Amino acid sequence: MVITEAEDLEVVGEAGNGAEAVRLAEELRPDVVVMDIRMPVLDGIEATRRVTAGPSPARVVVLTTFDEDENVYAALHAGASGFLVKDMALDDILDAIRVVAAGEALLSPSVTRRLIAEFTARPAPAAAVAPAAVPAPSPSSSGADRLAAITEREREILTLVGRGLANPEIATELVLSPATVKTYITRLLTKLAARDRVQLVILAYESGLVPLTAGPSPDRR
Repeated sequence: MVITEAEDLEVVGEAGNGAEAVRLAEELRPDVVVMDIRMPVLDGIEATRRVTAGPSPARVVVLTTFDEDENVYAALHAGASGFLVKDMALDDILDAIRVVAAGEALLSPSVTRRLIAEFTARPAPAAAVAPAAVPAPSPSSSGADRLAAITEREREILTLVGRGLANPEIATELVLSPATVKTYITRLLTKLAARDRVQLVILAYESGLVPLTAGPSPDRR
């Protein structure tokens, strides 16, 4: 109902379980799928993997309960472009859908930083990560190996992305224009064969650019 009431958003379908969500995504081709994690028939992680594996896939935002769901890291590996916490303000949920629809990943809220810092410290469950879930230049490449092709400046940008900084914050940190930062982000996505910003964050942690012991950036509203 909340989404329907927004003038710039439209609900094109609703699913009662993960399998139905996959079917409707293929049939209706929405821009964004808002996916719960815990669903009958097919869980949200596997449903996300299937939705994002197809040609011209919808972008997926997963729903989670911060204190309970420990599948966020697996969901990001499965192809989700971000996630929402169920008790977020309604306006924030709508803004999140718009952000993901525009091609960005939802990484700016403080809760997202905490979640990413926690879940990237854990190995991804083998059952949740399909071979194609996280594209890489070589299936055998480690996180560090994949960084061999990027420049020192690109490493700096990737490190700040991994810390949860948005483009304007990175621009301020490195004394660059926001447009220049956006160009660097685009290059990183291409060079590292990453689908979106979420995968850049994961790679920054897995490669050691962002130490897991350092934790996320300080909360900012």
